[in-house]
Amino acid sequence: MRRVRCTDGLCVNRFYGGRAVTVKVLVPISGGKDSQACLKLAVQKHGADNVRGLFCDTQFEHPLTYQHVEKLRTLYGPLQIDTVTGGSVLEKCEKYGRFPGGGARFCTEELKIWVTRDYCARLAAYNGANFEVWYGMRSDESPERNKRYAGKVCDELYAPHEVLPGKYPKYLARMGVLFRLAILHWTTPEVFDFLEGQHNPLYNPREDGEEGFDRVGCFPCAASGDANKEKAFKYDDFGRQQAAKVAIVSAKIGKSIWTSKGGKARNEVCALVCGD
Repeated sequence: MRRVRCTDGLCVNRFYGGRAVTVKVLVPISGGKDSQACLKLAVQKHGADNVRGLFCDTQFEHPLTYQHVEKLRTLYGPLQIDTVTGGSVLEKCEKYGRFPGGGARFCTEELKIWVTRDYCARLAAYNGANFEVWYGMRSDESPERNKRYAGKVCDELYAPHEVLPGKYPKYLARMGVLFRLAILHWTTPEVFDFLEGQHNPLYNPREDGEEGFDRVGCFPCAASGDANKEKAFKYDDFGRQQAAKVAIVSAKIGKSIWTSKGGKARNEVCALVCGD
């Protein structure tokens, strides 16, 4: 199976023996459980030949996540998963002079939403037929998402701008791109049951008894709570490498990735006193 990596969203052609294949469902995948459930569900309903994955690489994921995305190419396939990137998380932090958090989620917007938007527009122009985008958002992930998606259901199709107002333009719907929130009302146990143990290993407890992660994506999500960031930075050698990279960017922009008093005390003060 051909593997594609592109930086401009143009990798939309798909051929088997010179024959173009129409895409019926596009599934943005992160390497996490919810997008994987959408991918499996889409393949079960439409067949692998009619489904395509889209991995937006933020260049800040754990190696196990990259390996898991590679695994998904054959787990429900053979399946084409295109990789696109709009840059890296730390590049964006330097650009804006801050780490993401609160209302400033420039990482999600520029590295996920914008590149998906552009990819969808190019795929729609090439595809010659309407296609669905299956997103793995779930209402029980947070009170915010429960409120945001109130009144929406799994089996309906929505214009992109109806799902994420202000993020996706209205012209995508006119091009035949429609969104489906395929697992909107699924619970976390239902998602794991559906994946039958074939999820990203970052969710699993380690041999030393350390619990796995509740959510998988950027490692760590710079906009997450300090406890999650501390856990990721101490998790393994890669986590410690991430912490060192973040410390360099923090010094450059003069801003801390830690948002709580406790987080700053445990990490910044300790680093000065302990020389860590």
